[in-house]
Amino acid sequence: MEREDGSVDNTQRAWLVRGAQYLLGAIAFVWVLRQIEWERAASLLSDVSLGTAAALVVVSAIGLLAALWMWHVLLDSVQDTHFRAAADTGLIVRFINNLLPSRLSGRAVAPYVVHNRTGMAYSGAVAVAGVHTGLYALLYGFVALVGLVLGAGRLSLALALVLVLSTALYAAAGTAVLLAGIHLGTVERIAGALETVASRVPIIGDRLSALTGKLPAFSAASADTFCALLGDPTAVLSYAAGFVLARLVAPGLRVWLVFEGLGIGFEPALFLPIYLVMAYSVTLLPLTPGGVGVTEATATAVFVALGVPETVVVPAVFIDRLLGTYLPALIGWYPSLRIDLSDLVKSPGPE
Repeated sequence: MEREDGSVDNTQRAWLVRGAQYLLGAIAFVWVLRQIEWERAASLLSDVSLGTAAALVVVSAIGLLAALWMWHVLLDSVQDTHFRAAADTGLIVRFINNLLPSRLSGRAVAPYVVHNRTGMAYSGAVAVAGVHTGLYALLYGFVALVGLVLGAGRLSLALALVLVLSTALYAAAGTAVLLAGIHLGTVERIAGALETVASRVPIIGDRLSALTGKLPAFSAASADTFCALLGDPTAVLSYAAGFVLARLVAPGLRVWLVFEGLGIGFEPALFLPIYLVMAYSVTLLPLTPGGVGVTEATATAVFVALGVPETVVVPAVFIDRLLGTYLPALIGWYPSLRIDLSDLVKSPGPE
């Protein structure tokens, strides 16, 4: 009810805010939901055996748990954190990543999500988000680079240039974040250099340069936590193991299972997950929210160039993206309702 001074009762305001949160969350959920072609997904899945479909579900569940474990390893190294809170954090960040034009944009709000879901001080939350972003980007960039080397001479020049750009951006972002966390004095110089280089890229230069403002901003307290976390070999090695499971083993097995189910082999099978990482690296480029459409098209072009029939590549890539990206993003919609998404556009300061 409204008071005599014209103010709204705190209880009523709380309900209004909560309603706005759910409305915003519902709108975001519907947007992500509409990106999935459900009829096409059902049709493609009907082409594989029941045993293959069951294996795809199991592999996808293991991959998702490994991805959430990566968050838990880092969070638990800073303060005792229940896996549920770490899982909520990872799922919400995944959901946001599919609403914004680039993964860097999504990860820029991770400190707020960490603080909200775990109660961790912003200094620690920024450190965890920074280490996660830096290690992820460097590992992803390294694997993508290996894929470029393995695929040299088999990709078209235009496709190779796009993949080189996205791979370089991963490496640059990872290096910038890690150096920024270790050496506070380098932050402005790194951001300025990245912005200058990115702004010169044709067509998407403005959007690329804008990403430099999305890199985590470290305070002295967060830098101390950052260095301690990065210097913890158990945490770093556990994180790397989770990365291998989540980003190499699970996607590689998913696509291999579809290939085999449709009667097409891939040799050598060991290179399959590496090529996938390389092909999916375009998700970092600010082209479409979550890389929707562009990622599938690029991955299809990569595997067609590697000799896989397009009729097999298209369903394999679609199923992999559905199970590995879109469905986990939809799951992340539910825990996102517990936070005020409108605050994600703000840059929270240190406590």
